[in-house]
Amino acid sequence: MAVPKRKTTPSRRNKRRSHDFLVKSSYVECKNCGELKLSHHICPSCGYYSKKEILVFKEAQDEENIE
Repeated sequence: MAVPKRKTTPSRRNKRRSHDFLVKSSYVECKNCGELKLSHHICPSCGYYSKKEILVFKEAQDEENIE
């Protein structure tokens, strides 16, 4: 079984752990509705991605059928 010859110093341990942190999510404003969304994702409030309608919500479909 491998056993370390010397105790790892706190500075060496902390250098090793320097990349083990959580990264905050960066939000951008949707160009269609102005809500905050994750970049490179479909907007959950309006369903647009890059000025194209990707998702059509049921409420919008019902309004189109009535008219």
